[in-house]
Amino acid sequence: MKTHSSRRAGWRHGAPARQGGVSIVLVTLALFMLLAFTALSVDGGNLFVARNELHNAADAGSLAGARFLYTEEGSSVNPGANQIATDAAQANNSQSDSAEVISALRGHWSFANRTFTPNDSLTPVNLSEKSTAELDQYDPFEPFINAVEVVTARQQTQVEAFFGRVLGFEGYDVMARSVAYIGFTGTLRPEDVDQPIAICKQALQDPDGNFSCHMGRFIPDGDQTGGWTNFEHDQNGATNADELRNLVEGDGNENEMYYGDDIATNNGQVQTAFQAFYDRWVDETNRETTWSLTLPVIDCEDGVAPSNRLVGTVTVHIVWAVSNAQENKIDEFAPERMGLESDMEGVEWPGNWENASTDGQVRWDDFVDHFSLQSQDGAPADWRKMSIYFLPSCDYHEPKGQTGGENFGILARIPVLVD
Repeated sequence: MKTHSSRRAGWRHGAPARQGGVSIVLVTLALFMLLAFTALSVDGGNLFVARNELHNAADAGSLAGARFLYTEEGSSVNPGANQIATDAAQANNSQSDSAEVISALRGHWSFANRTFTPNDSLTPVNLSEKSTAELDQYDPFEPFINAVEVVTARQQTQVEAFFGRVLGFEGYDVMARSVAYIGFTGTLRPEDVDQPIAICKQALQDPDGNFSCHMGRFIPDGDQTGGWTNFEHDQNGATNADELRNLVEGDGNENEMYYGDDIATNNGQVQTAFQAFYDRWVDETNRETTWSLTLPVIDCEDGVAPSNRLVGTVTVHIVWAVSNAQENKIDEFAPERMGLESDMEGVEWPGNWENASTDGQVRWDDFVDHFSLQSQDGAPADWRKMSIYFLPSCDYHEPKGQTGGENFGILARIPVLVD
């Protein structure tokens, strides 16, 4: 019995020692885990701050590079865009150190594939020959340079490790990437468009729905050529003649305009507005040279008025206008000469025109043929009162507004972040 009691007493005496050993192991593990979580919390928060700062630097760089991706008038790719992007990124600090720029590259961004393809080409693509969908596809032989990619990092000066040093980390490499895209004008700033005349996109497209500058058109001609607009959103109808006349005599849209939203339109004849336009055209050109204007583009699938969706902008060359009083005076007022205001690159527009015939109809027919002026059904444009005859420009145009519109030949000025 004593032997039995001794064994039980010994067993009871040894249990606390073994339990104490287990407790030490558990406390050690708990302390290690606590230290790991502390390291994760402190160092992770520090990494999060550093990475955000690198992202800000990359965003600033890509936006600056894309902002100057093209020269001022949009005629060619800017070879200095990469350096502009680099400088802008490096101007941003990450925890008191300048952001390191691993790369700053021009290239092509595809929305369909959501991929950026670097390309150093400086040759601009002829926008008048391509649809928006075609420009989205990367062509290595004729790339549409439309984006800048910037990659920033903390490698030479790593993000400092605090508690992580206990676990063997001296510091952390961090990288960030940004792509900014410059597309076609969508959001229009004040005075980005010149006259309160909206062109239908249907009047600018070929039968396949692509932008075409190979034919001239005139307004009014059916329900898919164009009409008056007061530039205002959230209104139906641009019917105030005094308002339209004042806009004709002014400097363009007074307020910002938004791609995808309706603007008020009018498909009717507004005598006072048209006469103001006619008088200004005469003052600008003396009826002897083209007059270049940037105008809003609207979707006229269901006709013009009382409002139509704004889808872009286009530069057109006004070649002629016929006032209300000239309907039966073609001999007196038909054009005799017309000089082109600029070289219209990218399309075989004929050069200057002149005809000295005393027969106005002969002069007019020759003028129409020379500039390929067509009505909506494809027939030669006829002499019609209160009409404006225009040639869509195939030239590269001065960038305008913010990226977001369809391709009607004008690049935007303000890029957007895409990746």
